[in-house]
Amino acid sequence: MRMKKAWISVLLAAAMGLGFAGCAKEETALTPVRLNEVVHSIFYAPQYVAMELGYFEEEGLDITLDVGQGADKSMTALLSGSADIALLGMEAGIYVHQEGKENGAVPFAQLTQRAGNFLLAREEDPDFQWSDLKGHSIIGGRSGGMPQMILEYILKENGLDPETDVDLITNLSFTSTASAFAAGEGDYTVEFEPVATTLEEQGAGHIVASLGEGSGYVPYTVYMTTPQYLAEHPDVVQGFTNAIYRAQLYMKTHSAAEIAALCQPYFEENSLETLTTIIDRYQSQDTWTKTPAFSEDAFDNIQTIMAESGELAAPLDFDTFIDQSFALTAVETIPEE
Repeated sequence: MRMKKAWISVLLAAAMGLGFAGCAKEETALTPVRLNEVVHSIFYAPQYVAMELGYFEEEGLDITLDVGQGADKSMTALLSGSADIALLGMEAGIYVHQEGKENGAVPFAQLTQRAGNFLLAREEDPDFQWSDLKGHSIIGGRSGGMPQMILEYILKENGLDPETDVDLITNLSFTSTASAFAAGEGDYTVEFEPVATTLEEQGAGHIVASLGEGSGYVPYTVYMTTPQYLAEHPDVVQGFTNAIYRAQLYMKTHSAAEIAALCQPYFEENSLETLTTIIDRYQSQDTWTKTPAFSEDAFDNIQTIMAESGELAAPLDFDTFIDQSFALTAVETIPEE
């Protein structure tokens, strides 16, 4: 009888242990989130900081990262259900809204507040003025895309007609502009990082101007999801926003070298020195937002840019189009360290 009782005790203990193990496993299980970024760029440094420091995991999220290679492709991934959240230009969400799609895209957190691309010339030009572009060819971006619209806006602000004063090359894919420029096409090219600095290091081009400084503050790159995902997973969206805000707080108090070291695993093809140079340049022009919240003035600015490009059918209402609640909750509940 004692032997039987002993075995019963052992079995009960084992069962309880399995039960506790199951509970522990359940408690530590992470929610998978499929994130699609428009391109893979050090321009999105706060996102990689959040990933490397484990902020997403601490919010209970397991991030799977995919690259769209274009705002249209990232938006397609979001609307088709192959991505839960997309990091892309604000204009992509505005286009979807204009098309009247019922389950469109809702911006809920902002990452960058200036354009992240630069104008490169073939020779160094420390005295460059935007008016110097008259009569020259420029490799731009996709027509209707934010990089191209901002380029055209800057040209107009500096007295140039994009249709007659310059030759804009817009028929190249996003991934082929740098190689085309290095091969001799165009007098100037517009490139994101780390491509811009890489061209400089190769002696194939020289940064002469920043489109971010030339266009002012805009909600350039933002996180979006669908209304359905927001309704079904508000805790996930809040946790995601919290992680981004914590990374933004880190960015405020750490050096370019420290940030570059965290981002290095995501850009192994670039040296730590190159990444530090890029991040320092972005910091100096106030590229990244300090919080995930949106600015109404900046939103008005991006609508002005789109309107001047003929891409805005009618102005959108800030409070109707953007869901600010997750960003504001993050700011209110997470203390600055």
